[in-house]
Amino acid sequence: MSATAGQADGVKSLADRLGIEPDMVVMEMGYDDDVDEDLRSAIEERCGEMVDEDTDEVVDVVLLWWRDGDGDLFDVLTDALSPLADNGVVWVLTPKAGREGHVEPSEISEAAPSAGLQQTSSISVAPDWVGTRLVTPKAAKSRR
Repeated sequence: MSATAGQADGVKSLADRLGIEPDMVVMEMGYDDDVDEDLRSAIEERCGEMVDEDTDEVVDVVLLWWRDGDGDLFDVLTDALSPLADNGVVWVLTPKAGREGHVEPSEISEAAPSAGLQQTSSISVAPDWVGTRLVTPKAAKSRR
């Protein structure tokens, strides 16, 4: 099934599911050869090329590919907050259970509040990846 056929059936695209709109600035962190290229393509089709973590721009979304053994999640989340807009979103993308590099959800739920973020939801974003949405508590309140 093509993406167009799915959209005609009312199925949201991957970019829609992540809340990514045209003209948003998306920063990608943790890129490696195991990332889901279909997801990356859907995001770039929606908003253009993603910026990397060395950007000086204010970003609307941080897409963080995170695997077990990648280091200290708290430190990386803290780095992700630096360029994030006030109402920005951090998506922590981790390998699904049973996949190499799987991260226990508790690791995210423990690191997020320490970094000043609040977990709002988790969704399947690709065959091998799950996404956990994190926002600043202020952003969570403004969207109610």
